[in-house]
Amino acid sequence: MPRQTDRPGKVGRPPRLSREAIVAAADQVLRTDGADSLSMRRLAKELDSTPMALYHHVRDKDDLLLLLLESHAQQIPQWEFSDDPRERLLEAAFALYEGLAERPWIIEVLTSDPLIVPSAMGIVETLVAAAVTYGCSTEEAVDLYRTIWYYIMGDLIIRVNRDRRRARLEASSSSEPGVDQLDPADLPTLAAIGDRWGGLTSRDIHRKGLEAIVNGLLPQR
Repeated sequence: MPRQTDRPGKVGRPPRLSREAIVAAADQVLRTDGADSLSMRRLAKELDSTPMALYHHVRDKDDLLLLLLESHAQQIPQWEFSDDPRERLLEAAFALYEGLAERPWIIEVLTSDPLIVPSAMGIVETLVAAAVTYGCSTEEAVDLYRTIWYYIMGDLIIRVNRDRRRARLEASSSSEPGVDQLDPADLPTLAAIGDRWGGLTSRDIHRKGLEAIVNGLLPQR
């Protein structure tokens, strides 16, 4: 009788699908191609898996987005703000703007589907509490926070879309009409500064804008 030899079992690819791997792949898709490109089917392809396999780790796309936002919020360093409530408001608003500006995909996610991210609510607490300490009512403090939030999101989403449009135009070697081509007879002021319009509208003035909002909405002492 021939002797039976030891044969190793079939060695397959080690399991690689996990919640952490899914979140990391989603983050890469968002950074590279933006929020509109993220889907469970796209993720499954990136991970060499199937959409159904992903659902064993995340409930749906909203659950995945919440996990992503929580992951990034937990990486944000703890801020130290001024004891003066007005200065604290401004510093928190600046920190919120600059933190979001580093992650354009978060802006797209939050404008299309607002989600409450517990780990990121500390900055909201700081803004609202500082306004109340300064002398705002609860309603006024929330209105101030909302105005700051809308300003930040509007400014950043315009910046993101502007940069993408410019990249597309450069890639296609095409151009679009500029302010310098306006008729001076109809729009004399704009036509006069037409050749400077691009530079003027590209300046980063978010700090000036946020300061104007805070100064305008805080009660006068």
